Amino acid sequence: MCVVQCQTKPTPKPKIARIAQQAFQEYGSYKEPAIVTRRFKHEHIVPLLEQLKQDPLFDVDVVGRSVEGRAIYLAKAGTGKTKVMLWSQMHGDESTATMALFDLFNFLQQSDELDPIRKQILENTTLYFVPMLNPDGAEYFKRRNALDIDLNRDALRLQSPEAQLLKSLRDSLDPEFGFNLHDQSRYYTVGTTSKPATISFLAPAFDHAQTVNEVRGRAMRTIVGMNKELQQLIPGHVAKYADSHEPRAFGDNIQKWGTSVILIESGGYKNDPEKQHIRRLNFASIVSALHLIAGKGYAQHELDEYYDIPENERYLYDVVLRKVKYADEERDYLLDVGIMRDEVRAQNDQGFYHRSSVQEIGDMSVAYGYEEIDGEGLTLVPGRVYDQPFDNLKALTTERTQELLEDGFTTVRVKRLSAANVNTVELPLNVTTLSGRVNHELDLYSDANFVLKDAKGEVKYAIVNGFIYDLAGEKPGLFHGLVM
Repeated sequence: MCVVQCQTKPTPKPKIARIAQQAFQEYGSYKEPAIVTRRFKHEHIVPLLEQLKQDPLFDVDVVGRSVEGRAIYLAKAGTGKTKVMLWSQMHGDESTATMALFDLFNFLQQSDELDPIRKQILENTTLYFVPMLNPDGAEYFKRRNALDIDLNRDALRLQSPEAQLLKSLRDSLDPEFGFNLHDQSRYYTVGTTSKPATISFLAPAFDHAQTVNEVRGRAMRTIVGMNKELQQLIPGHVAKYADSHEPRAFGDNIQKWGTSVILIESGGYKNDPEKQHIRRLNFASIVSALHLIAGKGYAQHELDEYYDIPENERYLYDVVLRKVKYADEERDYLLDVGIMRDEVRAQNDQGFYHRSSVQEIGDMSVAYGYEEIDGEGLTLVPGRVYDQPFDNLKALTTERTQELLEDGFTTVRVKRLSAANVNTVELPLNVTTLSGRVNHELDLYSDANFVLKDAKGEVKYAIVNGFIYDLAGEKPGLFHGLVM
């Protein structure tokens, strides 16, 4: 009995683990060197999977075929009671987590100071990996499969062989946990902040009421633990998808079928166009999640903290020009301009190039850019076309390009120009033929080609195909024009 004021002891909060941080720090030892860009294909991972067969730690088998007949592999590791299935690249152009899975394979094979983590995972879980569910989509770096079906909307009808395979694996393996690994738009922000949603999570709802049962609750608690660990690496860069139910999606249905599903989406991060930093974060995040699952550490985390993770919003652009003056025939305006860079598959499947466009004009005070220019005191002038033609592209030397930009030109004419033979990503300016018609006026959805002049009429910045060139500095590393 209490004589003085009694106080109940609060439940101690779980200590934040450092697993992700450790895995992140040691990542260089595990990174798979054969994959260095996002646009790898099925043929690039097959030798790695065949090599993995040689390690007794793994069982690797072909378990299915895509629409076009490409092999779909299943790799198994671990001997523990808790089954975990991880599948990646069900959308062919979402490859970040696939890279991270091959890094994870290397991690599991090695022996170093992280052995206690590795041992706990391998002894307490059995891991099943499908590292590329949609190899046909990966071949063309497109979202959908060869039937143009979105595999993540085929969980009910199961019209695609890839969807049929995923369903059969889920049913036959009956995993306790599932990791649905994707990429999302780099334009998502963490709530209304300026920070890109570099990693986003979701424990998909299995009904419209967004019911939380034991199965979904396990996924939510695990996400809470993963978020706490990632905050040590990318504070403020973790978000969550809205919990609305999509009846056709695999994540929602696999949750309904009894597997705790954790959706991981790889978004954007400044100066990481090939997502190699995000790849590293994926790897560290998955290691931390598997450690949580192996030790049932997720049970220590509170469900309410899942809802505290900010939701994805869309407030980002590649470039924002703020408070620039712009004059038309009627009056002068003070504008913000938002630019986005789309990736376009190059001819003959030789990589890709960017085609940028103006996506917003007006007051953008609630939006942000990966790159921004404070345009106060600067005037936006449409880029000019230099009509005196060049014989060929070799005439566009660094010095001549600089002179043209300083004079306000963003496009040149070339006499002998064959678009099929032009490597677009090497163009120093936009180029067009002698008869090509080019209009660089500022319009919504138009190409982003203009210059910013100061009060003296001197060009301070050139924007060519949406890329910013500060004429007082060096040419930016990521920069190229278009064949127009």
